[in-house]
Amino acid sequence: MKSTLELIHERPPKHTLPRELYLSEAAYRDDLAMIWHREWVFAGHTVEIPKPGSWFTFQLGDYPIVVVRGDKGEIRAFHNACRHRGSRICSEAKGRSPKLVCPYHKWTFGLDGDLIYAPSMQADFDKTDQGLHPVHIGIVDTLIYVCVADNPPDFTPFQRDLAEYLAPHQLENTKVAYESNIVEQGNWKLVFENNRECYHCEANHPELSLSFLDNPSVSGIAGAEDPALTAFWNSCEGAGVPSRFKVNATGSYRLLRTLLTDGAKSYTMDKQPAVGRRLDTTGLDDIGVLLYYHYPNTWNHFMGDHAITFRMLPMSPTETLVTTKWLVPKDAVEGKDYDLENLIKVWVATNDQDRRLVEETQRGVSSPAYVPGRYSDISEYGVNQFIDWYCDTMRQRLSN
Repeated sequence: MKSTLELIHERPPKHTLPRELYLSEAAYRDDLAMIWHREWVFAGHTVEIPKPGSWFTFQLGDYPIVVVRGDKGEIRAFHNACRHRGSRICSEAKGRSPKLVCPYHKWTFGLDGDLIYAPSMQADFDKTDQGLHPVHIGIVDTLIYVCVADNPPDFTPFQRDLAEYLAPHQLENTKVAYESNIVEQGNWKLVFENNRECYHCEANHPELSLSFLDNPSVSGIAGAEDPALTAFWNSCEGAGVPSRFKVNATGSYRLLRTLLTDGAKSYTMDKQPAVGRRLDTTGLDDIGVLLYYHYPNTWNHFMGDHAITFRMLPMSPTETLVTTKWLVPKDAVEGKDYDLENLIKVWVATNDQDRRLVEETQRGVSSPAYVPGRYSDISEYGVNQFIDWYCDTMRQRLSN
């Protein structure tokens, strides 16, 4: 069998990946080792753990992780494995407790990770070096990122750029109104490929197409800038709201504020705000939608009335967990300030449609008859950029 590196070298420019990179266990293990276990990965929101002792868990490749708020409000991440015999300490998705107690033998850890109680251990047992292993953590506004590498990449440039674009949205004053979790029967790269283009939107996303405007000119790939978009950027930036397209040197993250369809203010069936309170502080009637992605696992939408964040986590070569969270102002009252069905309807439908597309693509690329296909230079520019990033990253790291 060919190695992952050999398969990447075989990929023609502007084409999809060879079949084995979407389904083989060996390629999946390389993806985990070279990307997921080395990059900053979006985990969740600080507003999900508002009080000391609040925590949430998730699985990052081979690593079970717990993110917890400490006694003084500080947020830390730890490997969710007891230092005694390795049992997961927190087995639920979220919870709150004054201490982290392993259910196996009651070894007890403080919210700072220190071991404070280990029953029935010998007299010379030293608790001081038996604390939970920490995980690197980075926070932008309320967005929590973690990295399990010994030496993580520099988080500062992304933190600085994202904070600038997020500032008007007051995310510290939000709450999660709804969360959905979908297991898609497809490779994680297919999930992100699907996200990085709207070539498929007209045929597959009737709800989203009411408000989302696919405009390739935002990144300069369709000739001159769209005059309407330029005017929108000028209006927003004149009010101190960063908006223009920004991408880092490696292409691993992108920031952009863009227009919705004519007359649309939010992702709803009537295109009007879903929440009767403003999330932002801009004073502008229309701030469109702030979009940002960060490879390998998140894409996001921030509007004037609510925000939607997406977290993707690989589960196997052909399984991916996609978690979506809808954020609204923390004092917004369901049934008064917003109708939950109206808030979530567009993206609940869109997520399910995308799931079907990913799963049908996985079935197709799994066929021995599959041959990598050519991307559209205009409508699939973003997909090609993602796959270029993947190939460049893997090529560099597998070669060292």
